[in-house]
Amino acid sequence: MLDPSLLLLLLIIALAIGFGVVNGFNDAANAIATVISTRVLPPRNAIILAALFNLAGAATGTAVAVTIGKGILTPEVISEFEYVPVIAALASVIIWGVIATYLGLPISLSHGFIAGLAAAGIALAGTEAVMWGWSNRLSQTLSAVVTAPVLGFVGGFVIMLGMFWVFRRSAPGRVRSISSIMQMLSSAFIAYTHGKNDGQMPIGVITMALVIYYGQPALWNQLPYGNLWWVVVASALAISSGTAIGGWRVIKTVGLRITALQPIQGFAAQASAATVIEVASHLGIPVSTTHCISSSVMGVGATRRLSAVRWGVASNIVTAWVLTFPICGGLGYLFALLLKAIL
Repeated sequence: MLDPSLLLLLLIIALAIGFGVVNGFNDAANAIATVISTRVLPPRNAIILAALFNLAGAATGTAVAVTIGKGILTPEVISEFEYVPVIAALASVIIWGVIATYLGLPISLSHGFIAGLAAAGIALAGTEAVMWGWSNRLSQTLSAVVTAPVLGFVGGFVIMLGMFWVFRRSAPGRVRSISSIMQMLSSAFIAYTHGKNDGQMPIGVITMALVIYYGQPALWNQLPYGNLWWVVVASALAISSGTAIGGWRVIKTVGLRITALQPIQGFAAQASAATVIEVASHLGIPVSTTHCISSSVMGVGATRRLSAVRWGVASNIVTAWVLTFPICGGLGYLFALLLKAIL
């Protein structure tokens, strides 16, 4: 008979892989939405590009993975309750991610997981279970909920104005030819930054579970190139698979419904979003690719005129962003209480 702890470890690994697939359904689709909508790349080529650069990003640095595994709940809570808060958080974000993707709403899976994990810790041990404080990663992540979309919007707006000035005397055909190449490069960049940020979420979860099972905190030092290389590969492949299987509803929302895009506008949006995500990844702050690319697309659209942005669609997206926190937090709280009673 298998050790119950081993069964729970295998369950978490399976849920983390599922989390990565759902992330691909929703978040990773944002990374290639604009390059598909502008027809610079066909869907299959865009997916291959996203898969390769998500893998490269996930294998580059571990700052975000460490934040997820060590920066939300206190070590005492993790030691006492072990797998319970992690399972509760994974279940909550997977459920909400599937629902939102079915509705074609881009959401933040990373913020959903953090909300579910924090709420699960509170359900088990009260508010002291969470590592609060302005200098802690949780507070920095919550502040990024506001700052990242604002920076994405402003960045998209400013870069687009710069593109207008650079190509002000160029023929339309030349502009499209050059900007198509630029957008392919920016698509690779944003796929890379997505892997470096969101792609590290399952990595952090699986590594945390392995640390609990083996009782060896030093396992964190095995990322990304040590004995835990398989964790990086499995997580990146899960996200890429999710993009290929089920990201089309969200791709249509981001790439087509917010505003009409040409390659030069797609480049501006992706360049802005990817820059914000790269800086956050370097600082170890989980941010939402959804928030960054959606707001950047809005900023790009606003350079033509405010009415060029379909604000009704934008308001639905923002509503989904806001609802992610209470929904995943509530589910995480409930699942933690149920698991505590069962396990």
